[in-house]
Amino acid sequence: MSNADTAFMLVSTALVFLMIPGLAFFYGGLVKRRHVLSIMMQSIASIGIIAILWIVIGYTLSFGPDVGGLIGGLDHIGLKGVAISAGSDSTTIPPMLFMLYQMMFAIITPAIMTGATAERLRFPAYMLLISLWSLLVYAPLAHWVWGGGWLADLGVLDFAGGIVVHISSGFSGLIAALYIGKRYNKDTERTIPHNIPYVILGGGLLWFGWFGFNGGSALAANGIAVLASTTTHISACAGLLGWMLVEKLHRGKPTVLGAVSGMVAGLGAITPACAYVTPLAAILIGLISSGLCYLAVAFLKEKLGYDDALDAFGIHGIGGTWGTIAVGIFGTAVLNPHGADGLFYSGSFSQIGIQSLAVLVTYAYCGVMTLLILKVIRLITPLAATSEEQESGLDITQHGESAYPEIEGMASSSVWDL
Repeated sequence: MSNADTAFMLVSTALVFLMIPGLAFFYGGLVKRRHVLSIMMQSIASIGIIAILWIVIGYTLSFGPDVGGLIGGLDHIGLKGVAISAGSDSTTIPPMLFMLYQMMFAIITPAIMTGATAERLRFPAYMLLISLWSLLVYAPLAHWVWGGGWLADLGVLDFAGGIVVHISSGFSGLIAALYIGKRYNKDTERTIPHNIPYVILGGGLLWFGWFGFNGGSALAANGIAVLASTTTHISACAGLLGWMLVEKLHRGKPTVLGAVSGMVAGLGAITPACAYVTPLAAILIGLISSGLCYLAVAFLKEKLGYDDALDAFGIHGIGGTWGTIAVGIFGTAVLNPHGADGLFYSGSFSQIGIQSLAVLVTYAYCGVMTLLILKVIRLITPLAATSEEQESGLDITQHGESAYPEIEGMASSSVWDL
């Protein structure tokens, strides 16, 4: 066991945990005033629900001994045999610390997903959704890619979660948004974020925590962690600038909301590639991601008519998809001794094919399983709040409280309804 690596991973774990309240502020600022606590509660509740499930069974399903390349065995159920000192695996940190670090990924992923169903998903349905989804979707995917499953055997590269976190949460969110349906007033009421400073605060916490998210995935305080942290920051900067440029060309003015959205797009895209590409490639990955995500948010969503409320698919799903494929373009075996050179260095489409297969498999599995989970939940409890509940606000109808009680008695106006 390395004390330095252990200390580094303890800090990285705390950084990833900080992303969860960061996501709560980010999403909270994006919704209307009457729904802010409901969407923040979804992130906060995820901490408790997923942590307990992870300890009892989620961790062993994800990282237990491989069973047919599909799922982890039950050897570590209830954290049985998960030591607090270095074990027999190849890392230099305690297995218990690895478990705790991976727990944070398992918590934030379903919280990202529910941004797509903001302002209409009922809280009881949310509780069931993230519980079932974490065990039936997240855990198998984590095992396939990181736990020694069949995608890892194929040579799929996903350093910190482009497939496991961003594609899975983004596309599952899209399926949920389509199945649950639009917000009752989607076509008649303006959907302007009610608190941009919340968005900036949340975005800043996400960016800060992402150093632990990507850098910590090296599982050691080494050069790989340095590279992953460097490319992470560079891609975020490029995404921020790219979105501002596209928005300036399209709408005439860059916005603060756009700048933060571009930053998240750059972060999501570099996540699977951060330890496999050079800093110069990270610039291209971030720039292209911001352009693709902008197109998805500004044009694709309107063209197809789906109500991805907080653009979980438009940013995380699209960004994660591009970043996963970008590994096959810009990845280099010099940085990644376990993988082949990408198209840019070798002229070969081999790794692109492997990465693209993983993307398609993830879309198919997440889509089918999320739809089945939602159908089961609908038999137990309604998924969507009624139009009256959405009008009154999910804060009051689902939780009996208001984020801004001092103005509850004021007359309703278009300003307060944002």
